[in-house]
Amino acid sequence: MTDQGILFTLLFFVFVFLIWGRWRYDLVAFAALLIAAFTGVIPGAEVFSGFGHPAVVVVALVLIVSRGLSNSGVIEFLSRYMLDASRKLGAHIGIMAGFAAALSALMNNVAALALLMPLDMQAAAKAKRSPALSLMPLSFASILGGMITLIGTPPNIVIAEYRNSVLGEPYAMFDFAPVGLAVALVGVAYVALIGWRLIPVARGEHNSIKELSALEDYLAEVTVPESSVAIGQKVRDLDDIARENEAEIVGLVRRGQRQPGMARRVEIRKNDVLMLKAAPDGIEGIVGALKLQYAGKRNAEGGVLASSDTALLEVVVPQGARIEGRSARSLRLMYRHGVTLLGVSRRGKRVSKRVQELDILAGDILLLLGNNDELEDISNWLGCLPLAERGLQVTQRRKAGLAVLIFAGAVLLASFGVVYLPVALGLAVVLMVLTGIIPLRQLYESVEWSVIVLLGSMIPIGIALETSGGTSLIANAIVDTTSQLSPATVLVILMMVTMTLSDVMNNVATAVIAAPIALSIANTLGVNPDPFLMAVAVAASCAFLTPIGHKNNTLILGPGGYRFGDYWRMGLPLEILVIVTGVPMILWVWPL
Repeated sequence: MTDQGILFTLLFFVFVFLIWGRWRYDLVAFAALLIAAFTGVIPGAEVFSGFGHPAVVVVALVLIVSRGLSNSGVIEFLSRYMLDASRKLGAHIGIMAGFAAALSALMNNVAALALLMPLDMQAAAKAKRSPALSLMPLSFASILGGMITLIGTPPNIVIAEYRNSVLGEPYAMFDFAPVGLAVALVGVAYVALIGWRLIPVARGEHNSIKELSALEDYLAEVTVPESSVAIGQKVRDLDDIARENEAEIVGLVRRGQRQPGMARRVEIRKNDVLMLKAAPDGIEGIVGALKLQYAGKRNAEGGVLASSDTALLEVVVPQGARIEGRSARSLRLMYRHGVTLLGVSRRGKRVSKRVQELDILAGDILLLLGNNDELEDISNWLGCLPLAERGLQVTQRRKAGLAVLIFAGAVLLASFGVVYLPVALGLAVVLMVLTGIIPLRQLYESVEWSVIVLLGSMIPIGIALETSGGTSLIANAIVDTTSQLSPATVLVILMMVTMTLSDVMNNVATAVIAAPIALSIANTLGVNPDPFLMAVAVAASCAFLTPIGHKNNTLILGPGGYRFGDYWRMGLPLEILVIVTGVPMILWVWPL
């Protein structure tokens, strides 16, 4: 088989596995890279060259800088003045969507949504409406805003560095702005005026967070009598019995005093009160097995949630989180960290049975119970995002101005060509670390390593496809099929194909594969390649039809209680608007 044949076969299976979603996209891409090296289509010396590519470095640095802006508290501070539960829904969506788009232009759009989503849900709670009505518009707006600048979204970075490698000069920071800003303005107007009305009515009747937090039927207090077989054992020694009854022992009260944390190492004594979390039949089972007695009707005083050192935290699971694809039991969440997984909400439905054994999926909402001082750290360790407002840290708020100054300085240096963009962002990272805006422990935690592995693996494959003539073959096939059409029409078709790919697979992978094809089409037609590269940059970011095409769409899946088929209702008209708005702007700013 020729090199082209091997690469096409390999890419076919990459697309299949990415669309299937059973395995993580970074694992699929890395396996494809190793197979390409083993078959010889990528020379041994170039197998890992993608990990040193400027696009990979820029993506990693942008993620770290985004963490710095988040840590400074400046975004939350500004957002507080934007929340008003008395506003009409359309006005609220318009304000939040506009802010999300503006914010996404200056930082990674996933980080922008992670900052604004808790605030939007807080506004929904105050207005006594479902967050499903506003979360999808917020997600779509954050995706649209990323198109405005070079650093707003990874596809723009990929396209800019690809242009540098083939034409000798990358796109500058604001070269994307004319087209991206026009598309973002039209898109935000659409989601605020029309889009949210297309969300199924049934979604507005559900509130995933409220449903998940309804714990009255799942918590009980039981007393340890003199005859109980639990006396003399430690709380953690009862795990097997609890598991058999699908129950969790989440605390212990002794002489009216709540024992610290989950009291895992405390030896049980007569008259102790155990705090159980289970369905009613599970509570009955463990009471019978351990010969316990009910402590009477549960009330707030002395209850499991009344302790000052115990708290609940709702978090959403993004793609690539540590807990994705694993269970609380396999992570030994209780044993190692003293945190109990109380409930799981999946697409608006609470999972109340065997949550400890449940394999967690991206988009799930988890309800965690644990020590108040440690919950946020455990949430970060799990790779999850809190859905409650985090509040402002006074020490960091004082550095908000400094964080903005450092970031603005890096952008200006790169925009005027004084310093190469990766170097400017690298300097910004160093300054943020030295000034304490980003703690050292957060430096590497800020990088989404799955994206880095995906990008570093796909770049050599894309280069091999181009050098083997594979991209020219695809481009010639497209040009021959559309030979009777104008270059502008071919541009529209390229955008439609790229959008379709981005809706079902990672947008970074889409950009890596589509960029060489766009260049080959332009060369075959004998026209300026810039409009075709810009078309790929815009289209690769437009993943509005499914919850799997973009991480932001996955993030809102659980909190909004959405179904897979909900996205296209609002997303399809938006993608059509992007083409109708984007193509004329591309041809005006970047003539053929």
